[in-house]
Amino acid sequence: MRGVLLVALLLASSTVQALPVRIGSKAFTESVVLGEVARLSLNAHGIEAVHRRSLGGTRILWKALRTGEIDAYPEYTGTLVQELLPGVPADIGIPGLRKRLQPLGLGITDSLGFQDSYALGMRMKRAQALHVRTIDDLRQHPGLSFGFSNEFMDRGDGWKGLRQAYDLPQTTVRGMDHDLAYRALASGAIAVTDVYTTDAEVRRQHLRLLKDDLHYFPDYRAVFLYRLDLDQRAPGAIKALQSLAGRIRLAAMQRMNAQVKLDGRSETATAAAFLGLPPPAAGPGFWNRLWQRTLEHLVLVGISLGLALLIAVPLGVLAARWRRLGQGVIALTGVLQTVPSLAMFVFMIPLFGIGAAPAIAALFLYSLLPVVRNTHAGLTGIAPGLLESASAMGLPSYVRLWRVELPLALRSILAGVKIAAVINVGTATLGALIGAGGYGQPILTGIRLDDIGLILQGAIPAAVLALLVQGVFELVERGLTPRGLRLQASS
Repeated sequence: MRGVLLVALLLASSTVQALPVRIGSKAFTESVVLGEVARLSLNAHGIEAVHRRSLGGTRILWKALRTGEIDAYPEYTGTLVQELLPGVPADIGIPGLRKRLQPLGLGITDSLGFQDSYALGMRMKRAQALHVRTIDDLRQHPGLSFGFSNEFMDRGDGWKGLRQAYDLPQTTVRGMDHDLAYRALASGAIAVTDVYTTDAEVRRQHLRLLKDDLHYFPDYRAVFLYRLDLDQRAPGAIKALQSLAGRIRLAAMQRMNAQVKLDGRSETATAAAFLGLPPPAAGPGFWNRLWQRTLEHLVLVGISLGLALLIAVPLGVLAARWRRLGQGVIALTGVLQTVPSLAMFVFMIPLFGIGAAPAIAALFLYSLLPVVRNTHAGLTGIAPGLLESASAMGLPSYVRLWRVELPLALRSILAGVKIAAVINVGTATLGALIGAGGYGQPILTGIRLDDIGLILQGAIPAAVLALLVQGVFELVERGLTPRGLRLQASS
């Protein structure tokens, strides 16, 4: 027995050690580039690593690191001080942060060599015309419209605190994707947005970075956060990450961002050139990528819809049998439907981690209402005379349900399934924000890189798949509906 236990422990240990180091990154270009720098650096040290790109915002990456879904990701000291470790002094420094992180099982590298601070930016011509040079100057122009990244709108070191610190009077303030904010700035739809000082758009759009007279924004020195247990599973991994400290200067980071955003170079090729490594081999072609994304999308939609059918149809039957209970069931599934899609995906992360599992769970919850409601409507809409005839024949209740009621309600049930399936195809694109893949991956990458072609690589297949799903369910509905009911419906 002891020998079997020892063998099991050895096998478990070897399995854990065989897992690659998982690097995460946020959904903006610089973070993805730094994620690739980390992955390639680990590979150069003989350590297998994978990069889970564009996983969303700060909180998603922080939770993923804390729960062990990822092993490391690039972060900024100002974000740690203001957002993730509230209550620590602004001047704590990296050694102090290291002490604060240790009880959490986390570590931090020294600064990578550059600081990427927040700033407010305006188009140079407009700033000159309005004589705006500092953030405080904005007080003289209350009618200006602001557009900030969604994360900046809610961060502790973001818009709310900035508005109070400078007593800014502007009321037309909108949250939007960081990369889309630059497009809005270029079109004149907004006058001011938040920028990262290393963004390639600062030079391309000739932006003026407004002086922060009050020194509101803290230092944002780039670092890597990592799990302290990483060295046990991948010896040398932490040392490899630490070896990047001090190597990436501000000009180098600006250049890498520009190569990706302006020159269309891949993050992998950009990171390899910076590290002096050979250029990466060509990745899979368009059709291979499309096939992979299609399989990922079908998994998300198929599993979530299948689980919903197993639960929602019985719930719909119960709702039709017991009317008071039915009102509660439909109300509860209706409440789930009102939760914003992105919020539902994020809510699932503490339960299922990141990847396909939380996306499937969220899509499952969204699928319940159409199927439950249509099952309930189909069963309660059967003519009473038909039910009385079946009862007069002496059929048991379960036989009446299976042989009479469900066939009569089938068209309504299948209509609900079709609605749920089409909704799932579209909503599943958000799964890419939490690492679930699918058609959302090229859409999000295209938005980040301002590449319409990439966006269409995800949007068009998603639309086609939705039409195909609708057509398939119409054929299934026609095939499963008894011929007499089809003739009755057509007449």
